[in-house]
Amino acid sequence: MRIETLAVHAGHEVDPTTGAVTMPIHLSTTFEREVDGSYRQGLIYARENNPNRAALERSLAALEGGTAAAAFSSGSGATLAVFQALAPGDHVVVPNDSYYGTKKILRDLFGRWGLEASFVDMTDLAAVAGALRPTTRIVWAETPSNPLVRVTDLRGVAELAHARGARLVVDNTWATPVLTRPLELGADLVMHSTTKYLGGHSDVLGGALVTRTDDDFWTRIRTVQTGGGVIPSPFECWLLLRGIRTLPWRVRAQSANALALATHLEAHPRIERVLYPGLRSHPSHDVASSQMSAFGGMMSIQVKGGREEAMAMTGRLQIVTRATSLGGTETLIEHRASVEGAETLAPENLLRVSVGLEAVEDLIEDFDQALG
Repeated sequence: MRIETLAVHAGHEVDPTTGAVTMPIHLSTTFEREVDGSYRQGLIYARENNPNRAALERSLAALEGGTAAAAFSSGSGATLAVFQALAPGDHVVVPNDSYYGTKKILRDLFGRWGLEASFVDMTDLAAVAGALRPTTRIVWAETPSNPLVRVTDLRGVAELAHARGARLVVDNTWATPVLTRPLELGADLVMHSTTKYLGGHSDVLGGALVTRTDDDFWTRIRTVQTGGGVIPSPFECWLLLRGIRTLPWRVRAQSANALALATHLEAHPRIERVLYPGLRSHPSHDVASSQMSAFGGMMSIQVKGGREEAMAMTGRLQIVTRATSLGGTETLIEHRASVEGAETLAPENLLRVSVGLEAVEDLIEDFDQALG
């Protein structure tokens, strides 16, 4: 089935008791044993399993074309599970411009635990190859990257990782399975902050991992998920399943809006630079064109006049909201350097924009009046 059909139907079944088309929310934390000690439908305890979480995981696996999925209470929880499935002394290769929370997890938590990490420009295959060691277990890619909007050649990185016996894990939060299919391009695992595009309405926190192979490494990840209790609630799973049903149409509309807005802003005299993979001026436009069906709703812009003018411009916007996060129906803007702190790679005049579902003409007019 095509992704539009999967988004509507995967994980959704008519309730056998009531005939309800929409799945009920199962809030029970525990389930009755049979007289012989067995469990009806294998449900034991909410930390181990729940009907809403099982349905969400079936949907996520189908969307990404994977064997299995695991849902988490946040994207950071999903990221943590991958690294916690490794051992002290293992090595990972990570983009130097990855989401700052990923770097924080590696440095502040797992660095003290003995996990070693190398941070490289993931768009440079020679740099990736040079960072690989005999102890490398994971190559982590994030494409497009947050917030510099760099695009990684997933086929090339997968080949390098597999040649050294490492797994490729791809943070596909920005692109979603609608635009990029990492498992088809050679990835072994896909990570999502489901808070973003999959939920799509800025009202639910969650994360997910999808695997190509149900192997021993996946078993360790499952142990972190259930043993550590890093799970979403039944209501959060229900909200995510509802959001996923419109995912393909939302993402395509946001991509069209973003391309139109990026094209307009690139020609604006008050804009120094627009970072958007759909523009021919983007250094990885050809790579993006080869592995994305469209270019997404995320961009970064650099405003002439430095930090002061960039911040002031956000204060003059009337439709666009100053807020963290992305992937919702509303357009958001954020000054990333002030969020990420001293170690940021984001220029002081850079603003990250998550383009929503408003009329693009209204967004263009709003940016124009704010820029002056």
